[in-house]
Amino acid sequence: MAIVTGRTNGDTGSGETAGTPAPADTGVPARPGADRGPARAVSETGRIRQPVALIRLLTGLIAIALTLLLADYARATTGGIAADVAEAAELVPRPLAGLAGGLTTAAVLLLPVVLAARRLLGPDRRRALQQVSDGLLAAVLAYGATLLLDLWADGVAPVSLLAALTQALPGGALGHTEPVYGYLAPVLAFMTASGNREHRAPWAVLTLSGLAGLAGGYATPTALLLGLLIGWTGAHGTLYAVGTPDPLPRPGEILRALRESGLRPAEAHPAGPDRYLVRQADDRPDLDVQLLDRQAVTAAAVQRAWRRLRLRTAPHPRALRSPRAGLEHEALVTYAALATGVRTRRIAATAGLGQDTALIAYEHLPGRTLDRLADEEITDDLLADAWRQLARLQRREIAHRALVPSSLLVDATGAVHLVDFADGDIAASELVLRCDIAQLLTTLALRAGAARSVHTAVTVLGPDTVEAALPLLQPIALARTTRHALKHAAGTAAAARPGGPADPGHDGAAAGGGGLLEEIRAEVLRTRPQAEVRPVRLERLRPRTLLAVVGGVVAGWLLIPQLFAAEDNPIAAVADADPAWLALALLAAALSHVTAAMGFVGFVPERLDFRNAVLAQLAGAFVKLVSPGGVGGIALNTRLLQRAGIPTAQALSSVGVGQLIGLVLHLLQLGAFVYLLDLQPGGSELDALPAVVGGLAGAAALLAVVSAVPPARRWLAARLRPLTTEVLPRLLDLLRSPARLAVGLTGQLLVSICLIGCLYCCTRAIGREPSFASVAVVFLVGNAAGNVAPTPGGAGAVDGALIALLQQTASMEEGGALAAVATYRLLTLILPVLPGWAAMTWLQRRRAL
Repeated sequence: MAIVTGRTNGDTGSGETAGTPAPADTGVPARPGADRGPARAVSETGRIRQPVALIRLLTGLIAIALTLLLADYARATTGGIAADVAEAAELVPRPLAGLAGGLTTAAVLLLPVVLAARRLLGPDRRRALQQVSDGLLAAVLAYGATLLLDLWADGVAPVSLLAALTQALPGGALGHTEPVYGYLAPVLAFMTASGNREHRAPWAVLTLSGLAGLAGGYATPTALLLGLLIGWTGAHGTLYAVGTPDPLPRPGEILRALRESGLRPAEAHPAGPDRYLVRQADDRPDLDVQLLDRQAVTAAAVQRAWRRLRLRTAPHPRALRSPRAGLEHEALVTYAALATGVRTRRIAATAGLGQDTALIAYEHLPGRTLDRLADEEITDDLLADAWRQLARLQRREIAHRALVPSSLLVDATGAVHLVDFADGDIAASELVLRCDIAQLLTTLALRAGAARSVHTAVTVLGPDTVEAALPLLQPIALARTTRHALKHAAGTAAAARPGGPADPGHDGAAAGGGGLLEEIRAEVLRTRPQAEVRPVRLERLRPRTLLAVVGGVVAGWLLIPQLFAAEDNPIAAVADADPAWLALALLAAALSHVTAAMGFVGFVPERLDFRNAVLAQLAGAFVKLVSPGGVGGIALNTRLLQRAGIPTAQALSSVGVGQLIGLVLHLLQLGAFVYLLDLQPGGSELDALPAVVGGLAGAAALLAVVSAVPPARRWLAARLRPLTTEVLPRLLDLLRSPARLAVGLTGQLLVSICLIGCLYCCTRAIGREPSFASVAVVFLVGNAAGNVAPTPGGAGAVDGALIALLQQTASMEEGGALAAVATYRLLTLILPVLPGWAAMTWLQRRRAL
């Protein structure tokens, strides 16, 4: 069946894996695309949870939070708007404003009764009763939410927020207006949850009621907006929690809609999720009917929007379009394909079934899809016919976008029909048209082999056209089901090799189907040796780039308030800092990346490019923005070793050895500096030492208890097995190279010394003179807290720990500790971000990461 249900760009296919033996023909009419997309059957409970309800719920919660934040932090703006509205309301005569308020309040209170009666008197009373019940529940919840927010604003919220949400009561009465204009929230919730949001009259009543509240002085604009948002959010929260009545029509409704379209349906039989086979009277051809509902269309819109953001070849998202819009697009592309002479099914009728469902009926075409054919039935003539159908589309610049096996329907004569134009495009770009060729090359190669697929393509399309599609022959340009089929084929081939999947003679380069794609490229190159094989970049935005942006925003949100805290402004402290000490701090921060590279390469027996190692440590400063603690650095170093040709297990072992030795050296350094601090006059000022010692003692006691309990001991042994089986053997290998091990140990020690020196210089730069040993203890304890914290770069945890420890251990006042820590974090976390991004980009371009 051809339709846009929950699919993304080409994410279609049948439930069977391409390339597997075809099932026996059971005589049941073929249903092209019957297994594709998240199509669903009618719910057994009569209710479904629609993704759009969750999306709108989250959107509403974010909007409520932003409204409260803006009301509190942008008081000048919200207060000015409220003052302007109040000034305009004074122009309305008080008697007229009071009369309007009374009438609109009565209309608002009567509105749910009228809407409920209208629903219950309709044809489908069972569904209407469910919708009215949902509306009442949503109204109760929305009203309760307004009361809770009112109580919170009156008793807990800051006074500034309460002042922004309220104003004095009109007429000189004592008190203030409600923080939330609560009349509208339950009514809007009832309207939305009961399915009456499409009618204009209820919206007009709500609009007049809101204007009357503003004119009468009983609501501020912010309170009015909050009431509407709470009602809208509460409705969609209710719909997602309890589900909505299933909008899919029953067979009787489908037959009635088809009769109204001029057809002669006699009976309808379910033919799969959202699909029916309809028999007609008077020997008219049967019909394949496909249903579209808002749930499937919304899911498809979200997925398409994401692909549109990522890929240059993605279809337009048509975000949250209605089922009717999806139907119109499907019909338009199908008619355009018919006009080119392409064999496909003809549309018999289209019809809407209420607000949330539509149907499209095709003339039934007996046949089987490509994935249901036996291998011996796939002849060269059939492959050539498929290419001829695509050539007709290409000449008219029509893209199919979903040329998977279930989109190629083969009739009894062996003729190929292209079906399912739901994702198609008219006037498609050259890039998208070449993607269609790459997709069909792969689809046919999965069933007939690379040689036959390429040979028939070159015969029909010509070598130049096939060569132009070669740069698009990459997994990201293919349909999701095709990528899965490629992985399955690669796995089957690996299992069939003499050594099985773990055969050491194979490096797994064919993982993900790369083997078949390489075979297709090789076949094309045999025909055109000079063909361009460099892949075209199809990604607009990589997921890791998006993650980096999000991480940067989060880190900035956490760090920026610290730079403008209280009366001890760190920016001013940096501006007044001693330039000499500040330069030394910057030098120490820069040297920490070099020493970190020494500590990294020293635990890798293989030879590495030291320049790349230094740049990787610098890139770790950028990765901190999207990863907690030292997780990002570990992943980055492991990736660097993998790209250097070191197997994954050995790369992980080398990084693990470095982490293990780094932990031991960290504890030794902490003990040494605590000892030095005790030797200094005033050593008793180390108030944090009991907590550190107590924590270590508690960890040791916990380890002893775990070791004494057999189940816990087995659990601990399972967690430590990688250490004994991988890390320790790697460490023994390193012992055979004392010079390299010495470099690693020196680097691990120096990186801590450099960072301690940076923090010490920052304290001296702002005019404080703590001892070096006390600063060292502060850093070693605070840095440990940062590695445990789940925030990017340890933001918040490291800062709080360092500030508190500087006050207790180094006897610094709060303002000085805050300024020193802010300066240190500026030099070690914020300033290296841009150079770290440049280093990471350079390493990626050099294929070192």
